[in-house]
Amino acid sequence: MNTKFNFTYLLFIALVSAMGGLLFGYDWVVIGGAKPFYELFYEISDQPSLQGWAMSSALIGCVFGAISSGIAADKFGRKNPLIVAAALFTISAFGTGYVNDFTLFILYRLIGGLGIGLASTLSPMYIAEITPTKYRGQFVAINQLTIVIGILAAQIANFTIAENIPSTFTDSDILNSWNGQTAWRYMFWAELIPAGLFFVLMFLVPESPRFLVKKNQAAKALNTLEKIGGAAYASTEVSNMKQTLTHAEQKVNLSELKNVKLRPILIIGIVLAFFQQWCGINIIFNYADEIFTAAGYSVGDMLFNIIITGSVNLLFTFVAMRTVDSWGRRKLMLFGSLGLAITYALLGGAYFFEFSGLPVLILVIVAIAIYAMSLAPITWVVLSEIFPNRIRGLAMSVATFSLWVASFILTYTFPILNDLLGAYGTFWIYSIICISGFLFVKSKLPETKGKSLEEIELELTGED
Repeated sequence: MNTKFNFTYLLFIALVSAMGGLLFGYDWVVIGGAKPFYELFYEISDQPSLQGWAMSSALIGCVFGAISSGIAADKFGRKNPLIVAAALFTISAFGTGYVNDFTLFILYRLIGGLGIGLASTLSPMYIAEITPTKYRGQFVAINQLTIVIGILAAQIANFTIAENIPSTFTDSDILNSWNGQTAWRYMFWAELIPAGLFFVLMFLVPESPRFLVKKNQAAKALNTLEKIGGAAYASTEVSNMKQTLTHAEQKVNLSELKNVKLRPILIIGIVLAFFQQWCGINIIFNYADEIFTAAGYSVGDMLFNIIITGSVNLLFTFVAMRTVDSWGRRKLMLFGSLGLAITYALLGGAYFFEFSGLPVLILVIVAIAIYAMSLAPITWVVLSEIFPNRIRGLAMSVATFSLWVASFILTYTFPILNDLLGAYGTFWIYSIICISGFLFVKSKLPETKGKSLEEIELELTGED
């Protein structure tokens, strides 16, 4: 069947829902630029435990958001929980920049984390469920593209909002300056514009057709799918959806994940979620100042280098969007894991032999480029594809929960590993992890390129 798709409508839906990814990226990174200033404001610059709590509190929110996303998705659909996520981002952005009490600051960071947990699960799942098979990889990758844009936007916002700090300034001078009193607030408030836009526009997109069929609302699903690809396409898609839902109980609970047919799929999802974080690339973003300073760069150079890494991240995400449906998911995952293993081995060697400056910067850029066109977007594509229709919401929430737990562990273990093993030993550890990831993908991950979600489900569950 040669179907003519309404790409304008599809792109609108994908871009709106992917704004959850943009806010995820912005909220995740913006705190790094605000850190030197709010720490002085709240008088925690000499209290490591409170510093760590301020940086990681959003991750706790992410974990709880991810847990609740599965229940919310299966009960209320994909659209309404994304509207809630948009509201949470808006509340968090305003409150974090407005309050003068550290406890309230943490509360609003937790609220923002809840939004990230919901959006990181639901945005790619929603896009996967509404996009035609042929273009699903590219459209799901839009979610990663917006995450990267959000990261870069936060990096640029931090760099442009903050005033230059003279080398003669003391902590007291910084505290009493524009940066110490106001700039860090505007860094958070800048998020209000995309958060508000996300909230309004989500009311204009349809509910996921697969959720509607699951809830016996096939007529509504047909209407949406007809707008995407016409009557014939809509009829075929709804028929295929019903096939995987015919004998299914409508109520979904955690015990179903123990099903012998589902367990291997769930394990694949959890391992890939862990691997996306434990491959180590996010350390470069979270601890960029330590990494570039250890390589001999000044603070000014370090801030500029961070923007360079963000730009490379954006550029190679576009490469991923062009290759995900031609090269395939499995090939890109294999390329990414092996490429990162080699790059980390070289980066560890650079630190071991005390190279500094440009060689380190080049290796960091190469690592980010490889990650941006492989593990970063493709993991979300695979996770949105491999779980059966009926339990996709619940299974996605388990996988995303695993991802945020992995992120939390990674963030906390890096300073420990760096102290015990040095930068070189730490990156060699990440190299070994990437080799392990390569072997897992090679042995366990099937290719999902060019297959409908229903075809993938039948293949992975072994059902006819």
